[in-house]
Amino acid sequence: MTEFVSEIARLNERSRAIMRQIVESYLVSGEPVGSRSLSRTLPMTLSPASIRNVMQDLEHAGLIYAPHTSAGRLPTQTGLRLFVDGLLEVGHLSEDERRQIEAQIRISRAHSLDQVLGEASEMISGLSHCAGLVLAEKQVSRLKHIEFVPLDPARALAVLVGEDNNVENRVIALPHGLPPSALAEASNFINSNLRGTTITEARAAIENQLIEARSELDDLTQKVIKAGLAEWSGSLDDRKSLIVRGQSNLLKDVSAMDDLERIRQLFNDLESKRDLAQILGLSERADGVRIFIGSENKLFSMSGSSLVVAPFQDENRKVVGVLGIIGPTRINYARIIPMVDYTAKLIGRLLT
Repeated sequence: MTEFVSEIARLNERSRAIMRQIVESYLVSGEPVGSRSLSRTLPMTLSPASIRNVMQDLEHAGLIYAPHTSAGRLPTQTGLRLFVDGLLEVGHLSEDERRQIEAQIRISRAHSLDQVLGEASEMISGLSHCAGLVLAEKQVSRLKHIEFVPLDPARALAVLVGEDNNVENRVIALPHGLPPSALAEASNFINSNLRGTTITEARAAIENQLIEARSELDDLTQKVIKAGLAEWSGSLDDRKSLIVRGQSNLLKDVSAMDDLERIRQLFNDLESKRDLAQILGLSERADGVRIFIGSENKLFSMSGSSLVVAPFQDENRKVVGVLGIIGPTRINYARIIPMVDYTAKLIGRLLT
């Protein structure tokens, strides 16, 4: 962002005004804008010839371009980034929008967290006219009961029952030479020591518990306990839950075949959850809203989309997810940025 701040500082007042007007016109219409149109809408009096001179300088700087000969100008991705970082005047949510968001979150409080996040994604999709996205760590309820059921000498079924009575099963590999009694020992140890904890809490506590219990549990039984908890925790991407609502909004105003191909690519990326950890990782290090334009984000680079996301935290002030929108690069950033920020903060309050 520093490079864009210095770039903005190099622009004089006339260049900033023209650059802002080109981008704002593009965000509204998606069409190139020419010097004559700009001369009628700029807040200062400039001749079309003077405006063309400034536009030429902006084009040489890589901030705008002509889509075809004798056309007006459109912002480049670099120009859009410069606008968002230094020229955008972020708006405020109306009282009606705040009440609508607050009411929806309040109604959702009686539901499970997954339902709350799904409704938040749908709500922000409706308000922004884009696709709503929530990426969050899967919320596993606290443990009620764990049991290891033998399948064959090399495998066992690890059965987890949560306090919400949901049941999950995982097949785990057993260490060679495990005695039949070890599975029952492992189940009893977890149920007596870790009941009422989450999987994450259980994994954090298990090392200390096993060290203290080393005299009562043999090495093979300890391996079963660690394997069971590790299998439930899964890989980083497996522990991420992606909720997307309002994908149909991305198809609006799409007519050209190359645009359709970009949207198809976007849907494929979302379906495969490609590089989802990247979004969460970047947002964990961010203070507030993050904006990715086009190829700035690997996940959506092929589809030419913009992503606006904000993190939300749990009661321990740990970032557990991000909420935001996916849309074309010409979204209404001034309106959507505060909307995403406010909704993420409300989700965070709900979690705490």
